[in-house]
Amino acid sequence: MRSVMLLLFCFSCFAPLWAATTGWQTAKHLQAELVSEYQQVQPGQTLQLALHFVPDEHWHTYWQNPGDSGLPTQLSWTLPEGVSAGAIKWPTPQAIAVPPLVNYGFEGQTILLSDLTVASDYQADTLPISLKVDWLVCEEVCIPAEAEFSLVLPVAAKAVLAEDAVSLFQQAQQQLPYPINVSGQFDVSGGAFSAVLDIPTIQPISAFFVAATELVDHAAPQQVTLNGEQLLLQQPLNTYFSVAPQQLDIVLITTANKAYSVQLQQTRSAGTEILITQGQQDPTALWLILLLAGAGGVLLNLMPCVFPVLSLKALSIAGHGQVRRQQQLQALWYSLGVVMSFVMLAILLIVLRSAGAAVGWGFQLQNPYLVALLVYLLFALGLSLSGVVQFGLGLMNTGSAVADSGGSRGAFFTGVLAVVVASPCTAPFMGTALGYAVSQEAAIALLIFAALGFGMALPFLLLALVPGFSRVLPKPGVWMDTLKQWLAYPLYLSAVWLLWVYGRQSGVDAQAMLLIGVVCIAAACWLWGRRQLSLAGNGSVMLAAVLLLLALALPGFAPYQQRNPTDTATADQSWQSWSADTLSELRQQGKPVLVNMTADWCITCLVNERVALSSDSTKAALALYDVTYLKGDWTLRDAAITEYLRLYQRDGVPLYVLYWPGQQPEVLPQILTPDTVPQTLARLSRQP
Repeated sequence: MRSVMLLLFCFSCFAPLWAATTGWQTAKHLQAELVSEYQQVQPGQTLQLALHFVPDEHWHTYWQNPGDSGLPTQLSWTLPEGVSAGAIKWPTPQAIAVPPLVNYGFEGQTILLSDLTVASDYQADTLPISLKVDWLVCEEVCIPAEAEFSLVLPVAAKAVLAEDAVSLFQQAQQQLPYPINVSGQFDVSGGAFSAVLDIPTIQPISAFFVAATELVDHAAPQQVTLNGEQLLLQQPLNTYFSVAPQQLDIVLITTANKAYSVQLQQTRSAGTEILITQGQQDPTALWLILLLAGAGGVLLNLMPCVFPVLSLKALSIAGHGQVRRQQQLQALWYSLGVVMSFVMLAILLIVLRSAGAAVGWGFQLQNPYLVALLVYLLFALGLSLSGVVQFGLGLMNTGSAVADSGGSRGAFFTGVLAVVVASPCTAPFMGTALGYAVSQEAAIALLIFAALGFGMALPFLLLALVPGFSRVLPKPGVWMDTLKQWLAYPLYLSAVWLLWVYGRQSGVDAQAMLLIGVVCIAAACWLWGRRQLSLAGNGSVMLAAVLLLLALALPGFAPYQQRNPTDTATADQSWQSWSADTLSELRQQGKPVLVNMTADWCITCLVNERVALSSDSTKAALALYDVTYLKGDWTLRDAAITEYLRLYQRDGVPLYVLYWPGQQPEVLPQILTPDTVPQTLARLSRQP
C-alpha cells in the first residue's frame, strides 16, 4: 500500500511535465497558454501547437498586417536539433476602427496555430519546447507584453492525441481562411492597389484584407467588382507605401462572412495592367483624357525644347504669304508627320514594354548615340538656314516650289523632327494623358497618342485653314532671307543643349569626341555647299561622304563613362540621390520628403529647377519645415524610377511628389513657380 501511494505521489509531481498545455499565464488584460495537439509524439510526425489568447472584453491583439497602428504577435521558438516550427497560421482578421485609423486584429478568443515537425531520426525520449512571445494588446491604450512558455512532450513509437484539446484545434481550423488556388495578379500603379482574380463560383465578395504592411490605405474605401468571371479589387495606396512585394496574400470575405485566402503575383507587363482596368472603362473618362491629350499637345508648342524646330515651320508659313492653297497643303503634311510620329512612338513604347523593358516617354533620349545623332541633325539644319548648304527647297519649306512633292516631304519631315525633339518635354495635362494611355489596351493608347499629335499640330492647321488667321500673315519679301538666317540660332542652341546632355551621359572625353564629329559635319556641309554652287567637283562630294561616315562612327567609339548621380548629390548638399529604400526609410521616420524626378534632356525639368526649386523661397521653406529633398535622375535608363513614375500614372518626367506625415502624397504641377513649394508646405502644415 505504501508503495502504491509513493507511485501516485511521483506521478502527481511529474504529471504537469507531460501535460499537453503549459497552463494559463496572466498578463494585463490578457491570458495566454501554449497547447499541443498531441500529448505524446513520434519521430517523423508533424503536429500543431496553438498559442491561445483570451483578452479582456473590448481588448484586441493584431494580425500579421496590423493596419494603421499596432504590432503583430511575434513567436521565437527554442527547439532541439531535428525539430522545426513553421510560421503562424493567421486566423481571419477583423477590421477594428479607431477613427481616423483602421486596424486589423482579433477581439475575443484568438488561436494562433503553428506546425511542429519532428525529424524521422529523432532519438531523444522527450521533446522540450520553449517559446517566447511578444504581443500588443489594445483598447484605447496599448500595452506591450512578453511571456515565455515551456512544454515537454514524451516521444514514443506511437503518437497519442490530446483529447482535451481536440475542440480547441477544431475551433482554430474554423477560424482560418480557406485557401483557394486561383490565377491572380496585382499592380500598384496610379496611386492604388489593384488586383484581378479568375475567381471560381463562390458567394459574392464584400471585403478583403491585404497581408502586406504599408501597402494599402486601410481606412480608405474598397472597391470590389465582379466582371464576368474576374474579380477586380482596388484600394488606395498607403501614405507610407514605397515598394510592393513580388507576391502577397489577401483574405477575401464573402457576404455570408466566409473567408478565403489567395496568393497573388505582382504584374510587370502592360498586358496585365489592361486586365486590372478593363471593365472599369468609362467613355466619359476616355473623352476627358482625349481632351487633356489634345490640350497637352497644344501647350507642347510653348515648351522651350520644341520652339527651335517650330521656327522651321514658322519660316515655311511666312514664305507662303497669302497663297492659301500652299498653306493648307503644308499644314496637312506637317500635321500628318506629327500625328504619325506620335503613333509610331506609341507603338514602339507598347512593343518594348510588352517585351519587359522599363521605358517611358522620352526614352529615346536616354540613348547617348541617338542624342549624338540629334546634335548632328540640328547643327546641320542650322548650317542650312545660315546658307552654308541647301538641303533642298522642299526640305526647308522655302521658295516658290513649296507646293511640289519635295515641299510636302519637307513639311512631313518637319513634323517628324518636331515630335522627336519635343519628346523630352511634358506639358500641362500631358502627363495625365500619357499615364492613362500606357495602362490601356493598344487601341486606346494609340488613340490618345494620336490626340496628342493632333493637339500639337492644331495651331498650324488653324493658321492655314481658317481665313481670318491667314490674312494676318505678312507677304513674302527680301526680309525672309534675313529671318531664315536668324532662325538658325535656335537650332544651334538646341544642338549645344543636346551636346551638354551627351556630356552628362557619357563624360567629357566622349563629349570631346562628339565635338570632333560636329567639326566633320561642318566640313561635310561646307563641301556639299560648294558643290551646289559648282565651285567644287565630285571629289568634294566623296570627301564630304567620308567625313559624314566618320562623324557617324565617332560616337560609337567614344570612351563612354558611366554616370554616377550620387557624386553630384554629394557635391550639392541641398539634396540627396533618390532610391526607394531611402524614401521608405524617411517616411517610416515620419519626415516630410520632396521627390523630384528629372532628366538632363528634359528642358521643362531644368527650367523648373532654376526658376522654382533652386529659388531662395523654396530653399527657405524646405529648411523651415525640415523637408528632405530627394532627386531621381532619369537621364539614363533606370527601371526603379520608371516603376516609381508608374505609381503616379506618369510615363515621363518631370514628376514632383510631396510627402507630408499623416497626409496622402501630393503631386505638384508640372510647371512650377517660386511659390509652389512654399505655399504647398504651408498649407499641409496647417492640416490636422
